[in-house]
Amino acid sequence: MATKRRLNEQASRRIAGYQERKKLFIQIEKERKSKVISYVTGDRRGLETQISPEVIDIFVEHLDAIGPTKKISLLLHTNGGNTAAAWRLVNLIQTFCDELEVIVAAKALSAGTLISLGANRIVMTKQAALGPIDPSLNHPLNPPMPAMPNINIPVSVEAVKGYLDATKDFGINGEACRTQVIIDLANKVHPLVLGQIFRTSSQIRFLARKLLGRQVNDQVKMDQIIDFLCAESGSHDYTINRREARELGLNIETPSVNFYDIIKSIHSSYVKELQLLEPYDPNQLMGAQDSVNYLLPRAVIESSKIGSHQYVNEGTLSKNNPGQTGIMGISDLRCFEGWRKIK
Repeated sequence: MATKRRLNEQASRRIAGYQERKKLFIQIEKERKSKVISYVTGDRRGLETQISPEVIDIFVEHLDAIGPTKKISLLLHTNGGNTAAAWRLVNLIQTFCDELEVIVAAKALSAGTLISLGANRIVMTKQAALGPIDPSLNHPLNPPMPAMPNINIPVSVEAVKGYLDATKDFGINGEACRTQVIIDLANKVHPLVLGQIFRTSSQIRFLARKLLGRQVNDQVKMDQIIDFLCAESGSHDYTINRREARELGLNIETPSVNFYDIIKSIHSSYVKELQLLEPYDPNQLMGAQDSVNYLLPRAVIESSKIGSHQYVNEGTLSKNNPGQTGIMGISDLRCFEGWRKIK
């Protein structure tokens, strides 16, 4: 009974949280003369989520309710994800509006930056960050992680290109030497993965160029932006604040004091609801109980028209009998993982 009551209270808090954010969405819609959709992929340690293809149908539901409109404001918080899904998503939103703006409270990295390139403008707070768009390839034939052979290591597209470029810098030239470099690389990374990497490298530049047309007309400036985002930043972990983004040539807007307060309030609400500052710890969740039911929200898509869709994990944590080892374990019987509409 106590667990059921706790889950009911949590559900009530989630609904109340959305209702408070809805009021702020409406404020943005009035101030910006737009329609608001928010998309948050949670980055809580241990419960991370990414931009992925299954969100397309959910966005269609929100966009159909909004209907064709002059302007859409997309509130975006993400570490990135699937490049093809990001490309499809930004094109989908563009078909419903004449003007698209992306609002970044904290970060829109990797595939999130790719989405931002497709906007007419990017509204960035002083703490907001964009990042490089060089993708990492996840493929069944990727190299296995040494300590965890059942898990494959993502292969960075630009890391492979960087390695090949570095061999030239070290004076490894000539057909025979270059052939040996390729053979050695293919012994570490499957040839089919390498082939896909070179295709992906060309594709990400192609997609970025098509998207940037809403912000940048100068082809030379466009090439400079793409070169920096794809390779010249040096690392996929590099972050770009609004000053540097503006210097790159992107159309960056600084929010007014009032608009900033609204954006910050929405972001703080998501941080609290998704517990983004608290690493997931099943031991802490269980406390002194032998068994506990849980419902953990991990990602959110919301609008004032439709309500809130949340990606959640739901199940039961139970302490295992320590047996001969004397070590108490925890089993996770997950009964649901996926998107649910809460309001």
